[in-house]
Amino acid sequence: MKKYIAILCVFLCSLAIAGTAQANDVKEKLVKGKWVNYAEKYIANPTGKGEANTGRYKIYSFENDGTFGMDSLKQKFVGTWEVEGNTVILHFKDKELKQYVGSINPGAAQYNFDLKTVKLGKRVGTIDLEDGVISFEDGSGDAEHMSAALVGVMNFYEFSGVNNASWGNFIMIIVGLFFIFLAIKYEFEPLLLVPIGTGIIVGNIPFFQAENFNLQLGLYEPGSVLNILYSGVAKGWYPPLIFMGIGAMTDFSSLISKPKLMLLGAAAQFGIFLTFILAVYFGFNLQEAGAIGIIGGADGPTAIFMSSKLANGVNVLPNGEVVRNLIGPIAIAAYSYMALVPVIQPPVIKLLTTKKERKIRMKAPRAVTRVEKILFPIIGLLLTGFIAPTALPLLGMLFLGNLLKESTVTNRLANTASNALIDVITILLGLTVGASTQADIFLTSDSIIIFMLGALSFVIATASGIIFAKIMNWLSPKDNPINPMIGAAGVSAVPDSARVVQHMGLQEDPTNHLLMHAMAPNVSGVIGSAVAAGIMLSFLL
Repeated sequence: MKKYIAILCVFLCSLAIAGTAQANDVKEKLVKGKWVNYAEKYIANPTGKGEANTGRYKIYSFENDGTFGMDSLKQKFVGTWEVEGNTVILHFKDKELKQYVGSINPGAAQYNFDLKTVKLGKRVGTIDLEDGVISFEDGSGDAEHMSAALVGVMNFYEFSGVNNASWGNFIMIIVGLFFIFLAIKYEFEPLLLVPIGTGIIVGNIPFFQAENFNLQLGLYEPGSVLNILYSGVAKGWYPPLIFMGIGAMTDFSSLISKPKLMLLGAAAQFGIFLTFILAVYFGFNLQEAGAIGIIGGADGPTAIFMSSKLANGVNVLPNGEVVRNLIGPIAIAAYSYMALVPVIQPPVIKLLTTKKERKIRMKAPRAVTRVEKILFPIIGLLLTGFIAPTALPLLGMLFLGNLLKESTVTNRLANTASNALIDVITILLGLTVGASTQADIFLTSDSIIIFMLGALSFVIATASGIIFAKIMNWLSPKDNPINPMIGAAGVSAVPDSARVVQHMGLQEDPTNHLLMHAMAPNVSGVIGSAVAAGIMLSFLL
Protein backbone atom coordinates (compact mmCIF):
# COMPACT_ATOMS: atom_id res chain seq x y z
CA MET A 1 0.00 0.00 0.00
CA LYS A 2 2.80 2.37 0.89
CA LYS A 3 4.35 1.61 -2.47
CA TYR A 4 1.22 2.76 -4.36
CA ILE A 5 0.92 5.88 -2.24
CA ALA A 6 4.54 6.76 -3.04
CA ILE A 7 3.95 6.24 -6.77
CA LEU A 8 0.84 8.48 -6.62
CA CYS A 9 2.79 11.21 -4.83
CA VAL A 10 5.56 11.03 -7.39
CA PHE A 11 2.97 11.25 -10.20
CA LEU A 12 1.22 14.26 -8.65
CA CYS A 13 4.54 15.99 -8.08
CA SER A 14 5.46 15.33 -11.71
CA LEU A 15 2.17 16.88 -12.83
CA ALA A 16 2.74 19.91 -10.62
CA ILE A 17 6.29 20.31 -11.91
CA ALA A 18 5.08 19.88 -15.50
CA GLY A 19 2.25 22.36 -14.94
CA THR A 20 4.65 24.83 -13.38
CA ALA A 21 7.08 24.36 -16.27
CA GLN A 22 4.28 24.85 -18.79
CA ALA A 23 3.07 27.96 -16.98
CA ASN A 24 6.60 29.28 -16.95
CA ASP A 25 6.89 28.54 -20.66
CA VAL A 26 3.63 30.39 -21.30
CA LYS A 27 4.74 33.37 -19.22
CA GLU A 28 8.11 33.47 -20.96
CA LYS A 29 6.42 33.34 -24.37
CA LEU A 30 3.90 36.03 -23.46
CA VAL A 31 6.43 38.66 -22.39
CA LYS A 32 8.56 38.20 -25.49
CA GLY A 33 7.55 40.39 -28.42
CA LYS A 34 3.97 41.46 -29.12
CA TRP A 35 0.68 39.72 -29.80
CA VAL A 36 -1.29 41.06 -32.76
CA ASN A 37 -4.96 40.62 -33.57
CA TYR A 38 -6.26 41.76 -36.99
CA ALA A 39 -9.97 42.26 -37.51
CA GLU A 40 -12.24 43.75 -40.15
CA LYS A 41 -15.41 45.81 -39.82
CA TYR A 42 -14.02 48.93 -38.21
CA ILE A 43 -15.21 52.45 -39.08
CA ALA A 44 -12.48 54.73 -40.44
CA ASN A 45 -14.00 57.93 -39.11
CA PRO A 46 -13.41 59.73 -35.79
CA THR A 47 -17.13 60.25 -35.18
CA GLY A 48 -18.07 56.65 -35.91
CA LYS A 49 -20.11 57.61 -38.97
CA GLY A 50 -19.81 55.54 -42.12
CA GLU A 51 -19.49 51.94 -43.21
CA ALA A 52 -17.72 49.40 -41.00
CA ASN A 53 -15.45 48.03 -43.74
CA THR A 54 -11.93 48.81 -42.57
CA GLY A 55 -9.33 46.42 -41.15
CA ARG A 56 -7.43 47.43 -38.01
CA TYR A 57 -4.89 45.87 -35.60
CA LYS A 58 -5.07 45.28 -31.83
CA ILE A 59 -1.67 44.88 -30.20
CA TYR A 60 -1.16 43.20 -26.80
CA SER A 61 2.00 43.76 -24.74
CA PHE A 62 2.68 41.63 -21.63
CA GLU A 63 5.10 42.66 -18.85
CA ASN A 64 6.97 40.55 -16.27
CA ASP A 65 5.26 42.36 -13.39
CA GLY A 66 1.88 40.92 -14.36
CA THR A 67 0.54 43.97 -16.19
CA PHE A 68 -0.41 44.25 -19.84
CA GLY A 69 -1.46 46.89 -22.36
CA MET A 70 -3.78 46.60 -25.35
CA ASP A 71 -3.52 49.18 -28.15
CA SER A 72 -6.93 49.11 -29.85
CA LEU A 73 -7.53 51.71 -32.57
CA LYS A 74 -4.83 53.85 -30.95
CA GLN A 75 -6.69 53.73 -27.62
CA LYS A 76 -4.57 52.28 -24.78
CA PHE A 77 -6.27 49.80 -22.42
CA VAL A 78 -4.36 48.36 -19.43
CA GLY A 79 -4.85 45.70 -16.78
CA THR A 80 -3.31 42.63 -15.14
CA TRP A 81 -2.79 39.14 -16.46
CA GLU A 82 -2.35 35.64 -15.02
CA VAL A 83 -1.73 32.15 -16.40
CA GLU A 84 -3.41 28.88 -15.49
CA GLY A 85 -1.78 26.09 -17.48
CA ASN A 86 -2.13 27.13 -21.12
CA THR A 87 -4.92 29.57 -20.34
CA VAL A 88 -4.28 33.32 -20.28
CA ILE A 89 -6.67 35.46 -18.22
CA LEU A 90 -6.76 39.23 -18.79
CA HIS A 91 -8.35 41.56 -16.23
CA PHE A 92 -9.03 44.95 -17.86
CA LYS A 93 -9.18 48.13 -15.87
CA ASP A 94 -12.06 50.49 -16.64
CA LYS A 95 -11.10 53.22 -19.09
CA GLU A 96 -12.67 56.65 -19.54
CA LEU A 97 -12.87 57.11 -23.32
CA LYS A 98 -13.42 60.40 -25.16
CA GLN A 99 -16.12 59.42 -27.63
CA TYR A 100 -16.65 61.85 -30.53
CA VAL A 101 -20.26 62.41 -31.46
CA GLY A 102 -22.24 64.09 -34.21
CA SER A 103 -21.43 64.71 -37.85
CA ILE A 104 -18.18 66.19 -39.10
CA ASN A 105 -18.31 69.97 -38.94
CA PRO A 106 -15.33 71.48 -40.76
CA GLY A 107 -15.98 74.80 -39.09
CA ALA A 108 -15.70 73.45 -35.56
CA ALA A 109 -12.74 74.30 -33.37
CA GLN A 110 -12.97 70.79 -31.90
CA TYR A 111 -15.15 67.71 -32.07
CA ASN A 112 -18.13 67.43 -29.76
CA PHE A 113 -17.54 64.46 -27.49
CA ASP A 114 -18.93 62.51 -24.57
CA LEU A 115 -16.80 60.91 -21.84
CA LYS A 116 -17.73 57.25 -21.75
CA THR A 117 -16.47 54.64 -19.30
CA VAL A 118 -15.57 51.45 -21.13
CA LYS A 119 -15.69 48.24 -19.06
CA LEU A 120 -14.09 45.30 -20.87
CA GLY A 121 -13.96 43.13 -17.74
CA LYS A 122 -12.24 39.75 -18.11
CA ARG A 123 -11.00 38.17 -21.31
CA VAL A 124 -9.89 34.52 -21.41
CA GLY A 125 -7.76 32.93 -24.09
CA THR A 126 -6.00 29.67 -24.81
CA ILE A 127 -2.39 29.86 -25.95
CA ASP A 128 -0.81 27.49 -28.46
CA LEU A 129 2.93 27.68 -27.78
CA GLU A 130 3.88 25.81 -30.93
CA ASP A 131 1.93 28.04 -33.31
CA GLY A 132 2.31 31.19 -31.21
CA VAL A 133 -1.42 31.98 -31.14
CA ILE A 134 -3.82 33.08 -28.40
CA SER A 135 -7.44 32.16 -29.13
CA PHE A 136 -9.84 34.30 -27.12
CA GLU A 137 -13.13 32.79 -26.05
CA ASP A 138 -15.19 35.99 -26.50
CA GLY A 139 -14.92 35.89 -30.29
CA SER A 140 -12.59 38.88 -30.49
CA GLY A 141 -10.26 36.86 -32.74
CA ASP A 142 -6.86 35.25 -32.50
CA ALA A 143 -3.69 37.16 -31.54
CA GLU A 144 -0.48 36.04 -33.24
CA HIS A 145 2.96 36.32 -31.68
CA MET A 146 5.33 38.71 -33.47
CA SER A 147 8.61 40.39 -32.73
CA ALA A 148 8.55 44.00 -31.54
CA ALA A 149 10.49 45.03 -34.66
CA LEU A 150 7.92 43.47 -36.98
CA VAL A 151 5.07 45.11 -35.07
CA GLY A 152 6.85 48.44 -35.52
CA VAL A 153 6.96 47.87 -39.29
CA MET A 154 3.26 46.92 -39.27
CA ASN A 155 2.41 50.06 -37.33
CA PHE A 156 4.31 52.14 -39.90
CA TYR A 157 2.46 50.41 -42.73
CA GLU A 158 -0.90 50.95 -40.98
CA PHE A 159 -0.25 54.71 -40.95
CA SER A 160 1.04 54.81 -44.52
CA GLY A 161 -0.95 56.16 -47.44
CA VAL A 162 -0.53 52.86 -49.28
CA ASN A 163 -2.53 50.99 -46.62
CA ASN A 164 -5.28 53.60 -46.32
CA ALA A 165 -5.72 54.40 -50.02
CA SER A 166 -9.04 53.86 -51.78
CA TRP A 167 -10.06 54.10 -55.41
CA GLY A 168 -11.75 57.39 -54.57
CA ASN A 169 -8.43 58.92 -53.52
CA PHE A 170 -6.85 58.02 -56.85
CA ILE A 171 -9.80 59.40 -58.81
CA MET A 172 -9.60 62.73 -57.01
CA ILE A 173 -5.80 62.91 -57.37
CA ILE A 174 -6.24 62.48 -61.13
CA VAL A 175 -8.81 65.30 -61.08
CA GLY A 176 -6.33 67.51 -59.22
CA LEU A 177 -3.61 66.76 -61.77
CA PHE A 178 -6.08 67.56 -64.56
CA PHE A 179 -6.84 70.95 -62.99
CA ILE A 180 -3.13 71.75 -62.84
CA PHE A 181 -2.74 70.62 -66.46
CA LEU A 182 -5.56 72.93 -67.62
CA ALA A 183 -4.06 75.83 -65.70
CA ILE A 184 -0.53 75.42 -67.07
CA LYS A 185 -1.21 74.12 -70.59
CA TYR A 186 -4.23 76.24 -71.53
CA GLU A 187 -3.98 79.00 -68.88
CA PHE A 188 -7.55 78.42 -67.69
CA GLU A 189 -7.69 80.58 -64.54
CA PRO A 190 -4.19 79.48 -63.40
CA LEU A 191 -4.36 81.64 -60.27
CA LEU A 192 -7.29 79.50 -59.14
CA LEU A 193 -6.76 76.09 -60.69
CA VAL A 194 -3.15 75.61 -59.58
CA PRO A 195 -3.97 76.09 -55.85
CA ILE A 196 -7.23 74.15 -56.17
CA GLY A 197 -5.59 71.28 -58.07
CA THR A 198 -2.79 71.10 -55.52
CA GLY A 199 -5.36 71.22 -52.72
CA ILE A 200 -7.27 68.30 -54.27
CA ILE A 201 -4.06 66.25 -54.26
CA VAL A 202 -3.21 67.26 -50.67
CA GLY A 203 -6.74 66.50 -49.46
CA ASN A 204 -6.68 63.04 -51.01
CA ILE A 205 -3.35 61.78 -49.75
CA PRO A 206 -4.80 58.92 -47.65
CA PHE A 207 -4.03 58.73 -43.95
CA PHE A 208 -5.01 56.68 -40.90
CA GLN A 209 -8.48 57.33 -39.50
CA ALA A 210 -10.20 55.47 -36.68
CA GLU A 211 -13.22 55.88 -34.46
CA ASN A 212 -12.60 58.26 -31.54
CA PHE A 213 -9.11 59.06 -32.82
CA ASN A 214 -8.13 62.49 -34.13
CA LEU A 215 -4.74 62.57 -35.83
CA GLN A 216 -5.20 66.33 -36.52
CA LEU A 217 -4.05 65.84 -40.08
CA GLY A 218 -6.98 66.00 -42.51
CA LEU A 219 -9.05 69.06 -43.34
CA TYR A 220 -12.08 67.62 -41.54
CA GLU A 221 -10.16 66.90 -38.32
CA PRO A 222 -10.37 69.86 -35.90
CA GLY A 223 -7.02 71.21 -34.83
CA SER A 224 -5.21 70.33 -38.07
CA VAL A 225 -3.45 73.05 -40.06
CA LEU A 226 -5.79 72.55 -43.02
CA ASN A 227 -8.84 72.70 -40.75
CA ILE A 228 -7.68 75.99 -39.23
CA LEU A 229 -7.07 77.49 -42.69
CA TYR A 230 -10.43 76.12 -43.88
CA SER A 231 -12.24 78.17 -41.26
CA GLY A 232 -12.09 81.08 -43.73
CA VAL A 233 -14.23 79.01 -46.08
CA ALA A 234 -16.48 77.35 -43.48
CA LYS A 235 -17.09 80.61 -41.62
CA GLY A 236 -17.33 82.61 -44.84
CA TRP A 237 -14.69 85.30 -44.20
CA TYR A 238 -12.45 84.57 -47.21
CA PRO A 239 -15.10 85.73 -49.75
CA PRO A 240 -15.49 89.28 -48.35
CA LEU A 241 -11.70 89.75 -48.44
CA ILE A 242 -11.69 88.52 -52.05
CA PHE A 243 -14.46 91.02 -52.83
CA MET A 244 -12.45 93.87 -51.34
CA GLY A 245 -9.55 92.96 -53.62
CA ILE A 246 -11.88 92.78 -56.63
CA GLY A 247 -13.28 96.20 -55.78
CA ALA A 248 -9.77 97.65 -55.53
CA MET A 249 -8.92 96.24 -58.98
CA THR A 250 -12.15 97.10 -60.80
CA ASP A 251 -12.87 100.18 -62.89
CA PHE A 252 -16.63 100.79 -62.94
CA SER A 253 -16.35 103.59 -65.53
CA SER A 254 -18.01 101.57 -68.30
CA LEU A 255 -20.99 100.84 -66.05
CA ILE A 256 -21.25 104.42 -64.83
CA SER A 257 -21.23 105.71 -68.42
CA LYS A 258 -24.02 103.32 -69.46
CA PRO A 259 -26.07 102.46 -66.36
CA LYS A 260 -28.75 100.68 -68.41
CA LEU A 261 -26.29 97.87 -69.08
CA MET A 262 -26.65 96.95 -65.40
CA LEU A 263 -29.89 95.27 -66.48
CA LEU A 264 -27.82 92.66 -68.30
CA GLY A 265 -26.04 91.79 -65.07
CA ALA A 266 -29.44 91.41 -63.42
CA ALA A 267 -30.84 89.30 -66.29
CA ALA A 268 -27.96 86.84 -66.06
CA GLN A 269 -28.99 86.02 -62.49
CA PHE A 270 -32.07 84.23 -63.85
CA GLY A 271 -30.00 81.05 -63.89
CA ILE A 272 -29.62 81.22 -60.11
CA PHE A 273 -33.34 81.09 -59.40
CA LEU A 274 -34.16 78.49 -62.05
CA THR A 275 -31.42 76.20 -60.71
CA PHE A 276 -32.80 76.73 -57.21
CA ILE A 277 -36.13 75.30 -58.40
CA LEU A 278 -34.41 72.36 -60.12
CA ALA A 279 -32.34 71.58 -57.01
CA VAL A 280 -35.52 71.37 -54.94
CA TYR A 281 -36.95 69.02 -57.58
CA PHE A 282 -33.88 66.75 -57.21
CA GLY A 283 -34.52 66.35 -53.49
CA PHE A 284 -32.38 69.05 -51.89
CA ASN A 285 -34.03 71.07 -49.15
CA LEU A 286 -34.60 74.79 -49.62
CA GLN A 287 -31.38 75.91 -47.92
CA GLU A 288 -29.23 73.46 -49.85
CA ALA A 289 -30.97 74.39 -53.11
CA GLY A 290 -30.32 78.07 -52.44
CA ALA A 291 -26.61 77.42 -52.03
CA ILE A 292 -26.48 75.29 -55.20
CA GLY A 293 -28.38 77.84 -57.29
CA ILE A 294 -25.78 80.56 -56.77
CA ILE A 295 -23.32 78.57 -58.91
CA GLY A 296 -25.20 80.04 -61.89
CA GLY A 297 -23.70 83.45 -61.13
CA ALA A 298 -20.23 82.04 -61.94
CA ASP A 299 -18.97 83.74 -58.79
CA GLY A 300 -16.80 81.48 -56.63
CA PRO A 301 -16.57 83.73 -53.55
CA THR A 302 -20.34 84.29 -53.49
CA ALA A 303 -20.96 80.56 -53.88
CA ILE A 304 -18.68 79.85 -50.90
CA PHE A 305 -20.33 82.59 -48.85
CA MET A 306 -23.80 81.19 -49.56
CA SER A 307 -22.90 77.57 -48.89
CA SER A 308 -21.18 78.53 -45.61
CA LYS A 309 -24.48 80.07 -44.52
CA LEU A 310 -26.98 77.59 -45.94
CA ALA A 311 -25.34 74.22 -46.68
CA ASN A 312 -22.74 73.98 -43.92
CA GLY A 313 -23.66 70.68 -42.26
CA VAL A 314 -24.65 72.54 -39.10
CA ASN A 315 -27.98 74.33 -39.64
CA VAL A 316 -31.02 72.53 -38.26
CA LEU A 317 -34.27 72.78 -40.23
CA PRO A 318 -37.68 73.17 -38.54
CA ASN A 319 -38.33 69.43 -39.04
CA GLY A 320 -35.15 68.59 -37.10
CA GLU A 321 -33.18 67.62 -40.21
CA VAL A 322 -29.56 68.84 -40.38
CA VAL A 323 -28.56 70.33 -43.74
CA ARG A 324 -25.82 68.54 -45.64
CA ASN A 325 -22.32 69.96 -45.82
CA LEU A 326 -22.07 70.91 -49.51
CA ILE A 327 -19.41 73.61 -49.27
CA GLY A 328 -16.76 71.55 -51.05
CA PRO A 329 -18.82 70.38 -54.06
CA ILE A 330 -20.42 73.82 -54.54
CA ALA A 331 -17.10 75.67 -54.34
CA ILE A 332 -15.34 73.26 -56.71
CA ALA A 333 -18.24 73.44 -59.18
CA ALA A 334 -18.33 77.26 -59.10
CA TYR A 335 -14.59 77.69 -59.61
CA SER A 336 -14.48 74.95 -62.25
CA TYR A 337 -17.09 76.68 -64.38
CA MET A 338 -15.41 80.04 -63.83
CA ALA A 339 -12.23 78.54 -65.24
CA LEU A 340 -14.12 77.00 -68.15
CA VAL A 341 -15.79 80.26 -69.25
CA PRO A 342 -13.76 80.30 -72.53
CA VAL A 343 -15.02 76.77 -73.25
CA ILE A 344 -18.68 76.98 -72.16
CA GLN A 345 -19.77 80.44 -73.31
CA PRO A 346 -18.72 80.62 -77.01
CA PRO A 347 -21.05 77.79 -78.17
CA VAL A 348 -23.98 79.36 -76.28
CA ILE A 349 -23.23 82.78 -77.78
CA LYS A 350 -23.02 81.40 -81.31
CA LEU A 351 -26.22 79.42 -80.85
CA LEU A 352 -28.23 82.45 -79.75
CA THR A 353 -26.80 85.20 -81.99
CA THR A 354 -26.52 85.69 -85.72
CA LYS A 355 -23.36 86.64 -87.56
CA LYS A 356 -24.88 90.06 -88.23
CA GLU A 357 -25.59 90.62 -84.54
CA ARG A 358 -22.06 89.61 -83.58
CA LYS A 359 -20.72 92.33 -85.90
CA ILE A 360 -22.73 95.15 -84.30
CA ARG A 361 -20.52 98.07 -83.34
CA MET A 362 -21.43 100.01 -80.22
CA LYS A 363 -20.82 103.65 -79.48
CA ALA A 364 -17.77 104.39 -77.36
CA PRO A 365 -18.65 104.98 -73.69
CA ARG A 366 -18.50 108.56 -72.48
CA ALA A 367 -15.75 109.86 -70.21
CA VAL A 368 -16.51 109.55 -66.49
CA THR A 369 -15.46 112.20 -63.98
CA ARG A 370 -13.53 111.57 -60.78
CA VAL A 371 -16.50 112.72 -58.71
CA GLU A 372 -18.73 110.10 -60.36
CA LYS A 373 -16.16 107.39 -59.66
CA ILE A 374 -16.02 108.38 -55.98
CA LEU A 375 -19.79 108.67 -55.59
CA PHE A 376 -20.50 105.31 -57.28
CA PRO A 377 -19.23 103.01 -54.48
CA ILE A 378 -20.88 105.17 -51.81
CA ILE A 379 -24.26 105.26 -53.56
CA GLY A 380 -23.93 101.61 -54.58
CA LEU A 381 -23.23 100.58 -50.97
CA LEU A 382 -26.26 102.46 -49.65
CA LEU A 383 -28.66 101.17 -52.31
CA THR A 384 -27.61 97.52 -52.26
CA GLY A 385 -27.18 97.54 -48.49
CA PHE A 386 -30.76 98.64 -47.93
CA ILE A 387 -32.09 96.22 -50.56
CA ALA A 388 -30.17 93.17 -49.39
CA PRO A 389 -28.46 93.78 -46.02
CA THR A 390 -27.68 90.06 -45.69
CA ALA A 391 -25.18 90.51 -48.56
CA LEU A 392 -23.46 93.40 -46.77
CA PRO A 393 -20.26 91.42 -45.98
CA LEU A 394 -19.71 90.99 -49.72
CA LEU A 395 -21.03 94.27 -51.12
CA GLY A 396 -19.64 96.36 -48.28
CA MET A 397 -16.12 95.04 -48.91
CA LEU A 398 -16.52 95.33 -52.68
CA PHE A 399 -17.43 98.99 -52.52
CA LEU A 400 -14.83 99.67 -49.82
CA GLY A 401 -12.12 98.30 -52.09
CA ASN A 402 -13.35 100.42 -54.98
CA LEU A 403 -13.51 103.54 -52.82
CA LEU A 404 -9.92 102.94 -51.70
CA LYS A 405 -8.94 102.88 -55.38
CA GLU A 406 -10.99 105.79 -56.68
CA SER A 407 -10.40 108.20 -53.80
CA THR A 408 -6.67 108.32 -54.80
CA VAL A 409 -5.76 109.24 -51.20
CA THR A 410 -5.46 105.65 -49.97
CA ASN A 411 -3.21 104.22 -52.66
CA ARG A 412 -1.22 102.11 -50.19
CA LEU A 413 -4.38 100.43 -48.92
CA ALA A 414 -5.74 99.98 -52.43
CA ASN A 415 -2.46 98.43 -53.58
CA THR A 416 -2.43 96.05 -50.59
CA ALA A 417 -6.04 95.00 -51.17
CA SER A 418 -5.57 94.50 -54.93
CA ASN A 419 -2.21 92.73 -54.72
CA ALA A 420 -0.76 91.16 -51.57
CA LEU A 421 -4.01 90.59 -49.68
CA ILE A 422 -6.07 89.11 -52.50
CA ASP A 423 -3.11 86.96 -53.61
CA VAL A 424 -2.66 85.45 -50.14
CA ILE A 425 -6.40 84.82 -49.71
CA THR A 426 -6.62 83.29 -53.20
CA ILE A 427 -3.84 80.83 -52.35
CA LEU A 428 -5.41 79.83 -49.02
CA LEU A 429 -8.92 79.64 -50.46
CA GLY A 430 -7.85 77.58 -53.46
CA LEU A 431 -5.77 75.18 -51.36
CA THR A 432 -8.45 74.56 -48.73
CA VAL A 433 -11.35 74.36 -51.19
CA GLY A 434 -9.36 71.77 -53.12
CA ALA A 435 -8.50 69.86 -49.93
CA SER A 436 -12.20 69.75 -49.01
CA THR A 437 -12.69 67.18 -51.78
CA GLN A 438 -11.53 64.36 -49.49
CA ALA A 439 -12.77 61.31 -51.39
CA ASP A 440 -14.76 59.64 -48.59
CA ILE A 441 -16.79 62.84 -48.17
CA PHE A 442 -16.75 64.40 -51.64
CA LEU A 443 -17.45 61.43 -53.94
CA THR A 444 -21.20 61.13 -53.50
CA SER A 445 -24.26 61.24 -55.73
CA ASP A 446 -24.95 64.71 -54.33
CA SER A 447 -21.68 66.00 -55.81
CA ILE A 448 -22.54 64.64 -59.25
CA ILE A 449 -25.98 66.26 -59.18
CA ILE A 450 -24.47 69.55 -58.00
CA PHE A 451 -21.99 69.57 -60.90
CA MET A 452 -24.79 68.84 -63.39
CA LEU A 453 -26.99 71.59 -61.94
CA GLY A 454 -24.02 73.97 -61.85
CA ALA A 455 -23.29 73.44 -65.54
CA LEU A 456 -26.95 73.91 -66.40
CA SER A 457 -27.26 77.06 -64.30
CA PHE A 458 -24.17 78.58 -65.92
CA VAL A 459 -25.54 77.91 -69.42
CA ILE A 460 -28.94 79.34 -68.44
CA ALA A 461 -27.32 82.46 -66.94
CA THR A 462 -25.32 83.03 -70.11
CA ALA A 463 -28.36 82.45 -72.32
CA SER A 464 -30.65 84.72 -70.28
CA GLY A 465 -28.13 87.56 -70.49
CA ILE A 466 -27.83 87.18 -74.27
CA ILE A 467 -31.61 87.00 -74.79
CA PHE A 468 -32.16 90.11 -72.67
CA ALA A 469 -29.42 91.92 -74.62
CA LYS A 470 -31.19 90.99 -77.88
CA ILE A 471 -34.39 92.51 -76.50
CA MET A 472 -32.51 95.67 -75.44
CA ASN A 473 -30.93 95.91 -78.89
CA TRP A 474 -34.35 95.55 -80.51
CA LEU A 475 -35.70 98.40 -78.35
CA SER A 476 -32.62 100.63 -78.73
CA PRO A 477 -32.34 103.46 -81.29
CA LYS A 478 -30.76 102.45 -84.59
CA ASP A 479 -27.87 104.84 -84.01
CA ASN A 480 -27.09 103.36 -80.56
CA PRO A 481 -27.35 99.56 -80.91
CA ILE A 482 -26.33 96.94 -78.38
CA ASN A 483 -24.30 93.92 -79.41
CA PRO A 484 -26.20 90.93 -77.93
CA MET A 485 -22.93 89.15 -77.16
CA ILE A 486 -22.23 91.47 -74.25
CA GLY A 487 -25.22 89.92 -72.45
CA ALA A 488 -23.09 86.81 -71.92
CA ALA A 489 -20.78 88.94 -69.77
CA GLY A 490 -23.59 89.45 -67.27
CA VAL A 491 -22.27 86.53 -65.23
CA SER A 492 -19.77 87.34 -62.50
CA ALA A 493 -16.66 85.80 -64.05
CA VAL A 494 -14.65 89.04 -64.18
CA PRO A 495 -12.97 89.72 -66.55
CA ASP A 496 -13.05 86.34 -68.33
CA SER A 497 -16.57 86.69 -69.74
CA ALA A 498 -15.76 90.17 -71.07
CA ARG A 499 -12.61 88.76 -72.69
CA VAL A 500 -14.64 86.01 -74.37
CA VAL A 501 -16.96 88.65 -75.87
CA GLN A 502 -13.95 90.73 -76.98
CA HIS A 503 -12.32 87.72 -78.62
CA MET A 504 -15.48 86.66 -80.45
CA GLY A 505 -16.10 90.22 -81.60
CA LEU A 506 -12.61 90.45 -83.08
CA GLN A 507 -13.15 87.13 -84.85
CA GLU A 508 -16.12 88.61 -86.68
CA ASP A 509 -14.59 92.06 -87.19
CA PRO A 510 -10.91 92.68 -86.31
CA THR A 511 -11.65 96.37 -85.71
CA ASN A 512 -14.65 95.85 -83.38
CA HIS A 513 -13.44 96.13 -79.77
CA LEU A 514 -16.16 95.19 -77.29
CA LEU A 515 -14.11 94.77 -74.09
CA MET A 516 -15.09 98.04 -72.41
CA HIS A 517 -18.74 97.57 -73.39
CA ALA A 518 -18.73 93.99 -72.02
CA MET A 519 -17.11 95.09 -68.77
CA ALA A 520 -20.26 97.03 -67.83
CA PRO A 521 -22.53 93.96 -67.53
CA ASN A 522 -19.57 91.93 -66.24
CA VAL A 523 -18.96 94.12 -63.18
CA SER A 524 -22.69 94.58 -62.67
CA GLY A 525 -22.93 90.78 -62.62
CA VAL A 526 -20.63 90.77 -59.58
CA ILE A 527 -22.99 93.16 -57.83
CA GLY A 528 -26.06 91.31 -59.14
CA SER A 529 -24.95 87.89 -57.90
CA ALA A 530 -24.19 89.30 -54.45
CA VAL A 531 -27.59 91.01 -54.31
CA ALA A 532 -29.29 87.80 -55.50
CA ALA A 533 -27.43 85.90 -52.77
CA GLY A 534 -28.57 88.43 -50.18
CA ILE A 535 -32.19 88.22 -51.30
CA MET A 536 -32.09 84.42 -51.20
CA LEU A 537 -30.49 84.45 -47.75
CA SER A 538 -33.23 86.72 -46.42
CA PHE A 539 -35.84 84.21 -47.60
CA LEU A 540 -34.10 81.03 -46.49
CA LEU A 541 -32.33 81.80 -43.21
